[in-house]
Amino acid sequence: MITRISSEKLPELLQQISEQEKLYIPVDKSDKLSVYEEYAPGKVMSLKLNTLRSAKDFFFPQVQPMAKFRMEGKKIEVIDQRTETEDYCIFGVRACDVRSFDVLDRVFLADPVDTYYEDRRKHATVVSFACSEPSETCFCHSFGIDAAKPDGDARMWIANGNVYLEGITEKGEKLLARLDLAALGAAADDAAVQEVEAEQQRVHEIQKRMPLYSLKPTDNRDKELEIFNSPIWKELSDKCLGCGSCTFVCPTCQCFDIEDFDSGHGVERYRCWDSCMYKDFTMMAAGTPRKTQLERFRQRFMHKLVYYPIRNDGIYSCVGCGRCLRRCPIHMNIVKVMKAMEEDA
Repeated sequence: MITRISSEKLPELLQQISEQEKLYIPVDKSDKLSVYEEYAPGKVMSLKLNTLRSAKDFFFPQVQPMAKFRMEGKKIEVIDQRTETEDYCIFGVRACDVRSFDVLDRVFLADPVDTYYEDRRKHATVVSFACSEPSETCFCHSFGIDAAKPDGDARMWIANGNVYLEGITEKGEKLLARLDLAALGAAADDAAVQEVEAEQQRVHEIQKRMPLYSLKPTDNRDKELEIFNSPIWKELSDKCLGCGSCTFVCPTCQCFDIEDFDSGHGVERYRCWDSCMYKDFTMMAAGTPRKTQLERFRQRFMHKLVYYPIRNDGIYSCVGCGRCLRRCPIHMNIVKVMKAMEEDA
């Protein structure tokens, strides 16, 4: 069932949700930049296409306390620092970022389960936000993602001066059921469904005119060694600065390091994002297994486009959000790699 309310009632909708549980929304910080923040009265939800960093921060934070170790003589006390005990709602998540959660789930919720990720994931309700104006850097459709009909626990469209809401999962339906939508002048009828379908068609027509619309990943699962040994990596990696910008804005990158810090009152352990593009990534006493920029560059894109699909029934570890296209200082991004792999094949 699709429910329609006036877009003027969006602040009241957000207020109602925030009264039920902690709420996070994308908020504009500048003309070009938006980030997720906890909702408070007066905060306006951003309508920008994508936040600077993806919503994966909620489940896999850039810096995450893991444990404290307090030592008295030969006795060591381990203190679990996790505090994820309350439910919360992430509102306005785009289709590409919602798909990234599935990619991350297959990593962190596979046996053995990463309980730090699991704790944050199970408390969240994800309300997705359908795209109305896709960007030229978007190519989520290349991976079977419908920007006009995102997944999630519930989804939202904004069009024709209205907000349209639809529950998808049991968690999403329960969230909407707890709200007093009637007080917002809500209506659920066939006209709402038809208006949403028309909006979806409009977005699909826009996508067909986008420069990356014809981009499709090549299925190279049966050519792993052939692609690994391809000469394309030399030419592509020569241009890469190894700055790691692409990995830090990517919604599916999951590399991390674990550091212990002596606070003077014991030892504190943290998990923090890392990048396979860095020369000291997975550094061991004997050195690093990838000593050259070529090897590190190849690892990143082989994982996205070959290794992950091999291990996950053909699902790619890229969701076409376009963040790396916008952030790479020398415009060496996954689209160029996909095209080079296609030409090489």
